[in-house]
Amino acid sequence: MEAGLPIFGLRYWFALRQGYQVVFKPSSRTSDFSEEQTDPHKEAIDIATDLSMLRLFEAYLESCPQLILQLYAFLERGQATLSQYAVIMASCCAISWSTVDYQIALRKSLPDKNHLRGLWPKLTYLFYKLFTLLSWMLSVVLLLFVDVKGALLLLSFLWIVGFIWAFIKQTQFCNSLHMEFLYRTVVGFILVFTFFNIKGQNTKCPMSCYYTVRVLGTLGILTVFWVYPLSIFNSDYFIPISAVIVLALFLGIIFLAVYYGVFHPNRYVKTQHDETDGKAAQGDGRMRYFLMD
Repeated sequence: MEAGLPIFGLRYWFALRQGYQVVFKPSSRTSDFSEEQTDPHKEAIDIATDLSMLRLFEAYLESCPQLILQLYAFLERGQATLSQYAVIMASCCAISWSTVDYQIALRKSLPDKNHLRGLWPKLTYLFYKLFTLLSWMLSVVLLLFVDVKGALLLLSFLWIVGFIWAFIKQTQFCNSLHMEFLYRTVVGFILVFTFFNIKGQNTKCPMSCYYTVRVLGTLGILTVFWVYPLSIFNSDYFIPISAVIVLALFLGIIFLAVYYGVFHPNRYVKTQHDETDGKAAQGDGRMRYFLMD
């Protein structure tokens, strides 16, 4: 992670410099070249979107495994302080907010997308991600108590499925093939923990399949844990954890339905979502092919 800090710092510097130029140094483009030169305001938004994407990747590649280890350690000891519970919730909120932040930034960077405006849509989207993530994290930790190898096999299988799906959707995020391969690898890892639309197409069917599998997987893990004889775990302590898993998943699905049924930016405005998917990649492989749900 230390190696990535200079890269983040450099990108933040570029973003600040571009923002400064937009605010304090208005463009002096001539009419002869106005159509060929890049809009500095749009370029600043694109740079900010890149930073938001990197924070999203960092949250799921680094913070999710760390949070699973924290939860495992707390549950193994059978007790946790109030401050430790607060740390867990803060970590879940930070990971969930990274998806909200990227959703906001990405929609700003794409001219054919409606912006995510207002407090309630953002809070609803945040709670949808937060509760579904928390439920799945706790389920994975319980499976680790049953069988570490089995849990790793399950996570690996889900990663492979997400990786294959990214290949089937033929994402076009990067210019080179090996970087696109790396990108699809990261996409597969993120899909282990949360759903997002990687191509900007209709998500009703894949999202329904994703969360159907999530519900069945969660119930399956709870069933296995209840019938599996474990002396390490206090059954009285496990009952409230099971309740939290089920309740969090239920609330996450409810907030998901409310967001897409009431607050989604395209709920009342008809736009052509998928037109950009038919266009060739433009030079730098911008985010037009990587659209969040």
